[in-house]
Amino acid sequence: MRILVLVKQVPLSSDVAIDEKTGVIKRESGETKMNPYDLYALETALRLRETHGGAVLVLTMGPPQAEAVLREAFMMGADEGYLLTDRAFAGSDVLATSYALSQGIWKLGDFDLIVSGKQTTDGDTAQVGAECSEFLGIPCVTSVQKIVAVDANSITLECDTGATVEVVRMQLPALIGVDKDILQPRLPSYLRMKKTATRPINRLTLADLTDGDANHYGLKGSPTQVQKIFPPEVSKDFVRWDSGDLALQLYHYLEDHKFLQERI
Repeated sequence: MRILVLVKQVPLSSDVAIDEKTGVIKRESGETKMNPYDLYALETALRLRETHGGAVLVLTMGPPQAEAVLREAFMMGADEGYLLTDRAFAGSDVLATSYALSQGIWKLGDFDLIVSGKQTTDGDTAQVGAECSEFLGIPCVTSVQKIVAVDANSITLECDTGATVEVVRMQLPALIGVDKDILQPRLPSYLRMKKTATRPINRLTLADLTDGDANHYGLKGSPTQVQKIFPPEVSKDFVRWDSGDLALQLYHYLEDHKFLQERI
């Protein structure tokens, strides 16, 4: 099987810089990590390769430093890494991001299966995978919690819809969005890190894509615009009680701050 995994570099914490003009996160600021949900997607792809053979490729879109998540994917066992990076992609909303990724996928060729995480921890839209499938014209199933069976032409999955668990069979090629805990992600290997330290990471820019119109990407190609974005306020104010009737003190505190009301 030829499997592609979509991954993303996300902020390690909420302490990130925001562009005041565009209202988007400055990706080059603060510490970063691989999106946690993408670890499950990568593990799913690696297990499929172990069972059915083939290769696992990883694609991410972001600034040059996003290479770090591809290096981490190498440490877990991925075969090839591709970075879609260009200033023209900056500020992309969900639609522009999905379109850019789908263009990158077209450039990389045909795949039997594309795997993404359920969502990202910075945007939380859970829409990119499904939108990519629409641009690619392939079927998509999300919230996958188990892979039941795979053959040369189809894949059978269990999907958690919230109210029920459905078993779905669909034709390949296809895209799936996996939920957390589908499989336990393996730890990165130090030996693989040394072995893959010089493995090349392939870069794709706007000039490499079939659609080279910059108006279809980034802020120009984003129909939705962020009005305001900011990290949550952190309050260090607290009340501490070490002795006495703690329950009574808590009651009076809640009463004084109008959290409790008298019943009539």
